[in-house]
Amino acid sequence: MNTAWITGANGLIGSCLVTTAPLAATNWRLRALTRADFDLMDFSKVETEFFKAKPQFIIHCAAISTVSGAQENPVLARRVNVVVTKFLAELAHELPFVFFSTDLVFDGRKGNYLETDAPNPLHVYGETKLAAEEIVLKNPRHLVVRTSINGGKSPSGQRAFNEQLRRSLQTAGPGMTLFTDEFRNPIPAVETARAVWDLAQKSCAGLYHVAGAEKLSRLEIGKLLIKRWPEIKTEIKSGSAKDFPGSPRALDTSLNIAKVQAVLTRPLPGLGEWLAANPQAYF
Repeated sequence: MNTAWITGANGLIGSCLVTTAPLAATNWRLRALTRADFDLMDFSKVETEFFKAKPQFIIHCAAISTVSGAQENPVLARRVNVVVTKFLAELAHELPFVFFSTDLVFDGRKGNYLETDAPNPLHVYGETKLAAEEIVLKNPRHLVVRTSINGGKSPSGQRAFNEQLRRSLQTAGPGMTLFTDEFRNPIPAVETARAVWDLAQKSCAGLYHVAGAEKLSRLEIGKLLIKRWPEIKTEIKSGSAKDFPGSPRALDTSLNIAKVQAVLTRPLPGLGEWLAANPQAYF
C-alpha cells in the first residue's frame, strides 16, 4: 500500500481525514502527523523523515488557522502558513499534494465567488493563505482546496465553528448578537474530508472550492444549531457586522461550488440538509 502523510492530524479537518480514510481511501496507509511526531518548522527533521518514509501523497492541514491567531503573531503565521507550505510542496514536487486554503482570501464585497475570481484578503490570515496558494498552484500535480467554516467534533473540542459558537452562547449571559449580513458556506468537516478523498482518488489538481451548498448568515447558522442545544437558554439577537467595533470584516465570502460538484461522486450538502439527515450526529 502507498503511504499518505496528513499534517495537522489533531486538527478538525485533519482528524476527519484520518477517521474517514478506512472507507474513502482504502488504498492508502496513513501516517497522521502531529507535533508529537516532529515540528514541521524543523526542516532538517522533516526532510529526514520524508526521505526515510518516502510518502507517495501529502495532505497538508497544519496551519495557523484563525484570523485572530494570525493577526496576533504575523511572523509566525507567515512562517507556518507560507514557508512551511513552500518547503513541503517542494519536497513533494513529484507527488500529489493537497493544501487547504480559505474563503477569507476574498474581501466579501461580491459573494458567490468562483475559483477564477480575484482574491483580495483583508487580514494577515487571508494574505498568508493566498501566498501559499500561489506557491502550491505552480505545480500542476498539486491541489488547493478553498473551504469555508467547518463543523463537527474536533479533538480539542474548540476548533469547529459549532464548538466555538456553543461555548460563546454558554458564556454570553441572557443574549448574544449574531450578524444578519455576514455570509459563509458552513460545512461538516466529514463532508470536506469525503470530498478531498474523492478528489484525490480522481487525481484532481488545481483549485477547487469545497464548502456547503447553502449560503447562510451568522444568524441563520445560530438558529439552525441552537435547536440541537436545548440546554442553552441564551437568546440569539440579530445585528449587523457593520456595527462590529473591530477590524474590517469580509461580509460575504460565500463560495460557488459548481466546479467541484460536477466532479464529486456524491454532491456536497447544505448545512440545513445535513443536520436534518443526521439528527443524532454530534454538532
